[in-house]
Amino acid sequence: MSSKSPEPTLGGLVHDLTQQLPELIRSEMRLARAEVTETGKRAGVGIGLFSAAGLLAFFALGTLVATALANTLPAWAAALIVAGVLLAAAAVVGVVGKNRAAEAAPAKPERAIVGLKADIATVRGGRS
Repeated sequence: MSSKSPEPTLGGLVHDLTQQLPELIRSEMRLARAEVTETGKRAGVGIGLFSAAGLLAFFALGTLVATALANTLPAWAAALIVAGVLLAAAAVVGVVGKNRAAEAAPAKPERAIVGLKADIATVRGGRS
């Protein structure tokens, strides 16, 4: 005597789908949120460290130029020239950075998108 388990009925499958689909969507949303958070944290730390390095290099350059100019001009004039040049450079870099940041695409949670597409295809019957 073979003990085959009966195949689920259509009503049972629909019931299972309505029970499991909301949890599946919540899981995919948690994955997407985790991906974006992780990417954002890594990018933020990297940008912060890179900015700090640039700022220190900027100070070093200003000090070197002021020292070189102080040999030919009064110290106040050398400091004024260096400050003006550095402020102008900071303004240019700030505008370029603002434009680049505005052009940047938002981070996409790639794994969550792939997972949702697979889930939709499964529900539609595209995969088994």
